[in-house]
Amino acid sequence: MNLPNKLTIARIALSPVFMALILIDDTRAKLASLVVFVIAALTDLGDGYFARRSGRITGFGKFMDPLADKILASTALISLVALGYVRGWMVIVIVGREFLITGVRSMAAYRGMLIVPSFWARIKTVLQMLTISVILLFVYLKAMLVPLGYHWVIFESQRTILVFDVMMGITMVVTVATGVDYLVRHAALLKNVIR
Repeated sequence: MNLPNKLTIARIALSPVFMALILIDDTRAKLASLVVFVIAALTDLGDGYFARRSGRITGFGKFMDPLADKILASTALISLVALGYVRGWMVIVIVGREFLITGVRSMAAYRGMLIVPSFWARIKTVLQMLTISVILLFVYLKAMLVPLGYHWVIFESQRTILVFDVMMGITMVVTVATGVDYLVRHAALLKNVIR
């Protein structure tokens, strides 16, 4: 197995580690979860870079790389719902889109057809990772500063949740739009898959 594929597998393996850490009510665990998430997200840049540089772009990588992104983002979003920082219905829409497209891509792969992520799908992934990272940074700062007596308004304000709602709303719209784009652009191919 080449390095890019190892990085993809590492991203999948780090997802449950992240979830276990973020759900622990401890400042160090919150920091560790943020670090694990950022490292896992950066493996996405690494696997693509090394695959192109070495010319080792494989069918496994083309299929598993987007799937690893979906697993990491879905794990993080579900964890943030459990902690009360993002709206469950938004995450349901995002995760539903992710697994619908994964299902379509899986059926296509079963028929010997490969659907590669579009430019906008890559932008969607970057947007998801950035949104999650910002919220995780907030979670860590709150866990670190509130016990020290820093009861800032931002840590208790509904405005903070509103900011997260806007960020998640934009992420959700882009995620759904890229899903619709997939279905429209590959409509002819999908007809053959469904038969």
